[in-house]
Amino acid sequence: PAVKGLSFISMHMGDAGASTLAAALGRGALPRLKSLQLTYTGIGDAGLVALAPALRRWPALEALDLSGNPFGDEGLAALVAPPPPAGALSPPKGGLTKLKVLDLGRTQITDAGCATLVAALDSGALPALEYLALDSIHASAAAKAAVQEALTKSKAAASS
Repeated sequence: PAVKGLSFISMHMGDAGASTLAAALGRGALPRLKSLQLTYTGIGDAGLVALAPALRRWPALEALDLSGNPFGDEGLAALVAPPPPAGALSPPKGGLTKLKVLDLGRTQITDAGCATLVAALDSGALPALEYLALDSIHASAAAKAAVQEALTKSKAAASS
């Protein structure tokens, strides 16, 4: 229960491993986790879709490194902008409210994923985010610039 940081680097976890980690987090494992690094672990969209709800419920999470994984826009959308439940009038509670660092570099994110990030930042879904890495993704320079502009606005709003 005292673990605050967990790193898996270049260790194949895949979608099955991500689902297993999600189940463990859902049972209350690692309650003080502040930093999670899942770099080059083979997590695709299905794995991130399975893991995202658990991560969104993690109140202390401040740093998340998902770089080098083959997920794309679908996995990203599950992480930062889950669809509201049917008939819901407001977005679900929880979220990545303390997340300061998010590394999505070297993934399969495209312009559509960047638009999802812009919407999440503009809506205040990532209020503490200070650093967002998007290096070597499949998005255009304009889409990445739009995300960085939204991040700058979000940081300015948080500091005022």
